[in-house]
Amino acid sequence: MCVARRNRPLVSSLQPLVSDTKMTKIPLTITGAELLRAELHRLKTVDRPNIIAAIAEARSHGDLSENAEYESAKERQGFIEGRIAEVEGKISNAQIIDPKLLDADGRCVFGATVDLEDQESGDAVTYQIVGDDEADLKLGKISVSSPIARALIGKYAGDIAEVKAPGGIREYEILDVRYI
Repeated sequence: MCVARRNRPLVSSLQPLVSDTKMTKIPLTITGAELLRAELHRLKTVDRPNIIAAIAEARSHGDLSENAEYESAKERQGFIEGRIAEVEGKISNAQIIDPKLLDADGRCVFGATVDLEDQESGDAVTYQIVGDDEADLKLGKISVSSPIARALIGKYAGDIAEVKAPGGIREYEILDVRYI
């Protein structure tokens, strides 16, 4: 069974996958883009040289076939190189949006900071709608693809947003929409 796969040309079997993929823009705030650039810089200037040194050290120990340190370092190198490619792709396809320059007439849009009140509990929360890579609930940043952000997009202060959550539908009143 493996022999038949080995005889197939690799390029022709991957060709349809390559030609069918579409590059879509990835929305990022200015802060999110800066964070990705900083990560890329660290990966290239700190992590990559460190792993190269670790591989060289492991090679100096002799037989590579039974060298767990070498295998671990090679695996880590693969992860770092993969992450570098992923971050470079995200940066090259980024659509960087400055929330301060938005003129959405009070609508909830990508980059907006939204003050909400949970209609059931009365709790007030503030979220900024950001890109997937920037989302951090502890910092009040929610992904544009999250259920709550999808429910908020296009709404104005005073509107009620219905969010389909795992525990059922939750309603939030939009108190204010800011572009900061």
